[in-house]
Amino acid sequence: MTAPSSAITPHLLLQGYAAGVFPMAEHRDDPEMFWVDPRRRGILPLDGFHISRSLARRMRRGGYTVSLNRDFTAVLDACADRHDTWISAEIRRLYLELHALGHAHSLEITCDGILAGGVYGVTLGGAFFGESMFSRQTDGSKLALAHLTDHLRRCGFVLFDTQFITSHLATLGAVEISRAAYHDRLSKALRLSVSITDCPLDSDPHSVLQRSTQTS
Repeated sequence: MTAPSSAITPHLLLQGYAAGVFPMAEHRDDPEMFWVDPRRRGILPLDGFHISRSLARRMRRGGYTVSLNRDFTAVLDACADRHDTWISAEIRRLYLELHALGHAHSLEITCDGILAGGVYGVTLGGAFFGESMFSRQTDGSKLALAHLTDHLRRCGFVLFDTQFITSHLATLGAVEISRAAYHDRLSKALRLSVSITDCPLDSDPHSVLQRSTQTS
């Protein structure tokens, strides 16, 4: 189902996420958005994030900083900075509004003062709906997801929705579940009252690695 972008508000977006659907546009200049309800849904188990040996070595080497909501706009724009993108100008505006309302969040990876990777998404109850991620340096998005899954788990979240499965996400432990199974998990997550700010972000990669071995 498509709708003029002007008819969709941040409140309607949140209602859509709560109902199990999410918005997209065909391309960056598309004046309309459509709701997506995949038959098979991608999720990233918060207790099953896979840190490969090479990623673990990169984390131990350090040399990067991790932040939460330090520059949501820059992460959003970096995710849209590709040849083909569904992040239209109206979607950008709506998610900036969601961020201002405290429902959209970003996690940034910075190396030598340069934004190297990041991810952004929407929170409702105990669910995090991942929207997009990017890498400008090797492992930038993997580092972002490793730190984000750790943070969400520590805050009490129970669902990390990736919408679809890619080979990249599959290597990190993402799996596909049926629409019915997803709606069941979503219903349970929405009953929780947690926040992405319930605990401070732990930017120490060694702590993240230690916890990941205890939960995986």
